[in-house]
Amino acid sequence: MGLFRRRQAPPAAPPVPPQAADNGRTEALLRRLEWTVIRRLDGLLQGDYRTLMRGTGLDLADLREYQLHDDVRHIDWNVTARLQQPHVRVFTEDREMAAWFLLDLSPSVDFGSGEQRKREVLQGFVGVLARLITRHGNRVGAALYGGRGQAAVHAVLPARGGRGQVLRLMQMLGPEAPATPAGKALPHGPTRLADLLRAATHTVRQRSTVFVVSDFISEPGWEQPLGELARRHDVVAVRLLDPLELELPDLGLLTLRDAETGEQLLVDTHDRGFRQRFARIAAQREAVLRESLARAGVDALELSTDDDLADAVVRFVDLRKRRSGAHRGASTGPVPVRVATGTARKEVAA
Repeated sequence: MGLFRRRQAPPAAPPVPPQAADNGRTEALLRRLEWTVIRRLDGLLQGDYRTLMRGTGLDLADLREYQLHDDVRHIDWNVTARLQQPHVRVFTEDREMAAWFLLDLSPSVDFGSGEQRKREVLQGFVGVLARLITRHGNRVGAALYGGRGQAAVHAVLPARGGRGQVLRLMQMLGPEAPATPAGKALPHGPTRLADLLRAATHTVRQRSTVFVVSDFISEPGWEQPLGELARRHDVVAVRLLDPLELELPDLGLLTLRDAETGEQLLVDTHDRGFRQRFARIAAQREAVLRESLARAGVDALELSTDDDLADAVVRFVDLRKRRSGAHRGASTGPVPVRVATGTARKEVAA
């Protein structure tokens, strides 16, 4: 009889550290966005990425009539007096610019009635825009508000360039917050978006393109700091929404819970009068919100949870092109931008 060595099982693989696992998920998400959304945008935009960001410079390039969103400091008073019409100076834009993302991560962005939640829409939009911007040599930074258990700005990422910066930004967004058990209030007070906007005035020093990404479900008082921020920077309000926030279906008795305070309310969605009142109040809130954004002088983009991200970016770039086209003689006034809300599309004055 020969001697037989007992076959040993291969050693078990060491457990993957949570940080490494998160890095792997972030890398996989960014890679998927690059293959599915950014490659598609390369064909749709045909290399027209300059309108994503508006730079500033010192070299005078042109003069044009004053537009409502223009900085009054750029008015050329000599030309204005001679032509009896306000004109502003247009400068050659800097090659290297910075973009900042002011991100509202309060619990209300964890809501979603379909395949994805508002938080996932936020992650996808930030990943795509940050990658497009850094890919063309510019820098991105971020300020995060209202993470789990947080009610203030809890993280700031200084502006830097490169794909690694995009990965760091997406890593800071972190995994999606788990659903809160019914009946338990969240450890988070009402959202105060004004705190994020005021903090940005101290964080973003040089003129930049600032994306305020939020569902704008907040305590009042954010309109003034948003307007002040828009006077120093090129500000874009990216509003997250879900179709169920605008209109309730007939689902019988439902328990509605405030995502930020945990307060619950039992409603009868079978009541047609209640659904109509809900839709009317939601429409009034929409009108007030859009009016506030227009008064602040910011470009606005709406992202629905059932919207196509690539189409939304194309709409945004088209809006920016028409805005910047004013220096070629375009007329004044608001520019209509098509936004997708639910399955219907409608025109909104941006």
